[in-house]
Amino acid sequence: MSNSNKNKLTPTLRFPDFVKDGEWVLNKMGDVYSFITTNSFSRDDLNYVSGEVKNIHYGDIHTKFSTLFDITKEIVPFINESISLDKFKEENYCKEGDMIFADASEDLQDVGKSIEVVNLNNEKLLSGMHTLLARQINSEIALGFGGYLFTNEKIRRRIQRESQGAKVLGISATRLSNINIFYPKERKEQRKIAECLSSLDDVITGESEKLELLQSHKQGLLQNLFPQDEKAVPNFRFSQFEKNGDWQETTLTQVADYENGKAHEQDIEDSGDYIVVNSKFISSDGDVKKFTNTAFCPSQKGDVLMVLSDVPNGKAIAKCFLVEEDNRYTVNQRICRITPHNLNSKILYYLLNRNPYFLTFDDGVKQTNLRKEDVLNCPLLIPSDPKEQEKIADTLSSIDDLIIAQTKKLEALMIHKRGLMQGLFPNANT
Repeated sequence: MSNSNKNKLTPTLRFPDFVKDGEWVLNKMGDVYSFITTNSFSRDDLNYVSGEVKNIHYGDIHTKFSTLFDITKEIVPFINESISLDKFKEENYCKEGDMIFADASEDLQDVGKSIEVVNLNNEKLLSGMHTLLARQINSEIALGFGGYLFTNEKIRRRIQRESQGAKVLGISATRLSNINIFYPKERKEQRKIAECLSSLDDVITGESEKLELLQSHKQGLLQNLFPQDEKAVPNFRFSQFEKNGDWQETTLTQVADYENGKAHEQDIEDSGDYIVVNSKFISSDGDVKKFTNTAFCPSQKGDVLMVLSDVPNGKAIAKCFLVEEDNRYTVNQRICRITPHNLNSKILYYLLNRNPYFLTFDDGVKQTNLRKEDVLNCPLLIPSDPKEQEKIADTLSSIDDLIIAQTKKLEALMIHKRGLMQGLFPNANT
């Protein structure tokens, strides 16, 4: 690639074969795509077992489907066979090269999120509830390029600006038709860009699958290294401890000290000597940080910090953070500090983190607030031998290290992709 940015519709990064091709084409979306009628089938009208026609639900665009939609690689529901599809004409069925947009979202970041249909494998597919189906008028966009075009930051912002609504945001075909889009006039250049980004996406997908495997492996270890179903010993036990007998039944109050965190609101800053451990810090795995210069409730290495309050059906209640550095953290309100005595702190962390006992306090209706006595009464099964505690903790800690490393690798690839997208598309204000 060579650098060239002589005018606003020329990307910073361009493949050598196309450096002299000049500016990209600028057009209204409505001059490039027309919109096809979709259906309004709900989830109740769909199934994952059998049928002749599959259906795109807008929720799957938000959460599941890849930018380049290949029906052989996605799990797509069927339309129930009891539903008549006689009213749908041939033109209503999706074709390769079609763009499908989710026209509604509660989140500005997701409104108008889209996929491009790149492989149908001769299967029948309809575009369903809360979707907009866009089909090219004159085949100006190469297969695979459209998917990345509509994830371009500039175009995404235009779609977001055109969205309307209060609690639920929506985008219409008319408003989409009015946005400006830009693309290389040569389809060969479009395909080159799509191939470049698609190959990177394949790498990202592979690394994501590795991360999922590591996370599944950790879940398996947690289930097998700790007793389950009221058993007194785990399914798997390291050979040197097989004759150690049953694990000890106890409660948290017998193996640890407890203290509630202190309010820091008036002293929280964007920088400071101490990291304030609040629910956002713990639930984001440390990515969301606030600081203070005053430690009202300092923690020490080996403390386990737990979230005590969460919204209905949230995922932060009883989530824990293990302190592995002295004099760095201070504990905010609605977080408790648990200090183990005569017990390996890492194994206590794994025993307490999102322990099913705490999840029973969440009724899914009102905010969950764990009290001191609720936490201290948590039942525990613990191996009596400190060496067995250490062995289990180190095993789980080592898989956590692999997960952290894999997560960072994936994040680096995503940053690389964002940078590549910025370079391969013009930084145009049109």
